[in-house]
Amino acid sequence: MAPPTSRPTDPAEPGTAAGKPTGEPADPAGGRGMRADARRNRARILAAAGEVFAEKGPAASTEEVAARAGVAVGTVFKHFPAKRDLLRAIMKDLLAELTRDVADLAARDDPAAALFAFMERTVEQAAHKRTVAGLLAEAGAGIQVSDALLPLREGIEALLTRAQRAGTVREDACADEVIALITGLCQGAMHAGWDPGLRRRTLAIVADGLRAHPDALTPSPVRRTG
Repeated sequence: MAPPTSRPTDPAEPGTAAGKPTGEPADPAGGRGMRADARRNRARILAAAGEVFAEKGPAASTEEVAARAGVAVGTVFKHFPAKRDLLRAIMKDLLAELTRDVADLAARDDPAAALFAFMERTVEQAAHKRTVAGLLAEAGAGIQVSDALLPLREGIEALLTRAQRAGTVREDACADEVIALITGLCQGAMHAGWDPGLRRRTLAIVADGLRAHPDALTPSPVRRTG
């Protein structure tokens, strides 16, 4: 019997796929061990899903994802038996992308620019994936920004240390504070619906606060009278 061409897209939909219960990813290894054509299909599906959810919001359907990716709907369900699996894979892919970003930015000549570029990319991605994060939360599988940043702590600390050694970022800043700032910015971008202009202005203010300002005048001590 030919595979169905349409299925419900509710995150908690019942049923099985490829012999696995719905809710368990068909490719938990994230594509490792798959044939090359299957890996390509999976990558196309994730890229298309990110675009469709960003454009259409919660109303986006699996059929639209399949059409954008240029694959059959059955192919989407083969890789991601339920909509929740697809959403979680998008977030996992995002984390992998941010991990690569940290490594790439660490090679930049301007350490401060590298740190601020990472902060900007993370906040922009949070804004872009706000629908995915919201749908995961509704399905009871939400991902906290602070938890998602934990695997990136070492890379963020390396970016910060390089910038401090170059004398371009204030020495009293630590990785915990930078992660807290990124978390707050991401939460604002995702949940408060900051527009691009507000994100840029807020990031600029945060970056200015982190920069070292060696030419700034030291405040005079307060003089007591009487």
